[in-house]
Amino acid sequence: MSTITTPVIPASRTTTPTPARKTAPYEDWRPPITGVSLLIPVGVDALAVVDFLGSIMMPTGTVHTGQTPEQAAQDVLHGAPDGLPLLRRVVLTRSQTRRRKVITHVLATTPMTRADVGHLKYRDPRADVRVLPTMRIINGLPTPARLLALVGLQALATGETAYLEGGLVRPYPPERVRQ
Repeated sequence: MSTITTPVIPASRTTTPTPARKTAPYEDWRPPITGVSLLIPVGVDALAVVDFLGSIMMPTGTVHTGQTPEQAAQDVLHGAPDGLPLLRRVVLTRSQTRRRKVITHVLATTPMTRADVGHLKYRDPRADVRVLPTMRIINGLPTPARLLALVGLQALATGETAYLEGGLVRPYPPERVRQ
């Protein structure tokens, strides 16, 4: 008599279906970070910038919950007798990092004099407010900040508001872009 045996498959050869990996979009994992940068023309050929430990940058700050970008801009630089003479928003930029959306408002002031800028103090006491020629600033900024400054200057000159998304300039307001 013959016996029938069933072959035994080793455990290493068995295939167990793996459950599908759940994925979530990166957007809105945490609340967005909202900031404000200032574009401060001085005369016709200079800008006010911040010299932070040898690095030149545009004056920046955080927009806290319940604040408007204009209110947050007044907290970036102190010392102006009547506050900063804010003109308008010239650039709005949105970018998505791995887990957070970053929104930056670039606000321009009316042109200031060197004497007025001399009274300004940055929110961080380690930094100094300086007035430098526009081209020197543009050439010294890192690429993302350079793009923001150039687009901001162009928007200031044309009277428009620019919208930057992913390094591309789009028409403002952004709601029209998504339609």
